[in-house]
Amino acid sequence: MTTTEKRDRRHRRVRAKVSGTKERPRLSVFKSNTRLVAQIIDDASGKTIVAVSSHTEKAKTPRERAEAAAKTLARMAIESGVKQVVFDRGGFQYVGTIAAFADAARAGGLEF
Repeated sequence: MTTTEKRDRRHRRVRAKVSGTKERPRLSVFKSNTRLVAQIIDDASGKTIVAVSSHTEKAKTPRERAEAAAKTLARMAIESGVKQVVFDRGGFQYVGTIAAFADAARAGGLEF
């Protein structure tokens, strides 16, 4: 079983338990080798409310770019009227870049 298959299996397991509503949408995170992409999704209507990529941020390390993207996402979400979210780590371990992103999003004003 490859690493990608293992992550997909973990993601399916997480998604079976985590779902976003209109009042509390899902904050979904995807991490590749080069960037981190996050979306706030209303699963009831199937619409993406806000999306951001660390690729557009200007910082030195991937962790710093993820933190900057989280602050941008939090600002955009609050402008859109979203304050509380459900965190979907996408099958990735809650360490390193993912944890830094989550902490920065909380610091930016999102509640989860």
